[in-house]
Amino acid sequence: MAPHDTARSRTDFVSWPLAEWAGGLSFDDLSPRAVHTAKLFLFDSFGCALGGSQQDDVRLVLDHLKQMGGSALCTCLVDGFKTNPVDAAFANALMIRAMDYNDIYWKQDPSHPSDIIPAALSICQMRGLGGRELILGTVIGHELEMRFCEAASPGIREYGWHHATLTAFVAPVVAGRLLGLTPAQIQHAIGICGSHSASLGAVTAGKLTNMKNTVDPMATRAGVEAALLAGRGYTGPEHVIDGKEGLVDVFGHEWDLAKVSGGLPRGPGDHYKILDCSMKSFPIEALSHAPLTAMMKIVSEHDIKLPDVAQIRVEVIARAADILGDPAKYRPTSRETADHSLPYSLAVGLADGMVTPLQFTQERIDDPALQPIMDKVKVEPNQEFEALFPEFQPSRVTITLADGTSHQQRVDVPKGDPRDPMTEQEIAVKFNALGADVVGEDACRDLRTLIMALEREESLDGLFALMTK
Repeated sequence: MAPHDTARSRTDFVSWPLAEWAGGLSFDDLSPRAVHTAKLFLFDSFGCALGGSQQDDVRLVLDHLKQMGGSALCTCLVDGFKTNPVDAAFANALMIRAMDYNDIYWKQDPSHPSDIIPAALSICQMRGLGGRELILGTVIGHELEMRFCEAASPGIREYGWHHATLTAFVAPVVAGRLLGLTPAQIQHAIGICGSHSASLGAVTAGKLTNMKNTVDPMATRAGVEAALLAGRGYTGPEHVIDGKEGLVDVFGHEWDLAKVSGGLPRGPGDHYKILDCSMKSFPIEALSHAPLTAMMKIVSEHDIKLPDVAQIRVEVIARAADILGDPAKYRPTSRETADHSLPYSLAVGLADGMVTPLQFTQERIDDPALQPIMDKVKVEPNQEFEALFPEFQPSRVTITLADGTSHQQRVDVPKGDPRDPMTEQEIAVKFNALGADVVGEDACRDLRTLIMALEREESLDGLFALMTK
């Protein structure tokens, strides 16, 4: 970094190549695989939104937005409430995020890139854009969010910061591109949003609250607002990432910014990172998937019954043990804490034989019969696994029975990882489970058809009609 930012021009800062790349990218530059994969992630994300729309935190936010009012330019999914693009992006992102069931990419930092899709969705609706533009915005959001997750060593999560801090540098790019801003305006949008949208990791530590699911949608919201302001000529610091007191300077540890801006894909023959993102087959925190899969395999293969289990030993990487096995996770009192609890996820999976949204109702979480099962779960960090992460998510589960017999299973790649991807049909099963009671089975079927041919839609009116009760 140069000692004096005043000696550097806007094109010397890393925000410039990001803005220039996004400003010049078009749908025709995307590879066929990137387009197809983006549609799969949109299919998965809209299913999550249908289920998420029924959660209490979403209802509270919608009640708040309705009281505040706003220009009726954009639609809040399912409810149909019309408001401004900033608030619609917030509500729709929260719907996607609310159940912790949407996509996941975890390298040095974690992220849920689909949280940014509503930034593209709102601007597309506001401007009357169609499916090709929504796909483009989805690919841009995944590309940059995932790159930011690889850049820091260690990641900002290890310093106690939430990954919404990184979303704040990506959401304004997506919104700015679909607004048709110039690269200079997109760069200012990055500066505007990145200046004020840092998020503390407290939202995922200990007892969790509504904010666990809300901080990333708030960063998406801020990105839309920043792009709209930049379009009016509002300015933000061009050096917000790699200049004085910017992201890199503030954290002070090792950053490889070439991983953010180097080799950005520019044509249909290039590799787009959306192909490397994962989906969730369970509605729980990402690092819980491998150990839950391992336990369920043991139970199935050995026909293990709940009364016979004496102990479930879970070995995971240190950060998983820290996030998912702290004392608060042994007595969850809310969905937000339960879906970030290894003891709860394994206990309810053992008791019910499945882990679906049904296992995260308040009635099920409050069931005292689960407490002695949770106490059988021992979560331990395994230092040997550290060297394998993030390429793998190694987890080993050992179930010891009352008669002293033990069974062990290790899983390194959870279902939904690109190396074991969810198929369109598997996504459809998840989509229907989340959406059939919300918009009906016929609408779920029609949504699948529309989304998987989204590039043919000249507007998003049909999508919003089907996604509204």
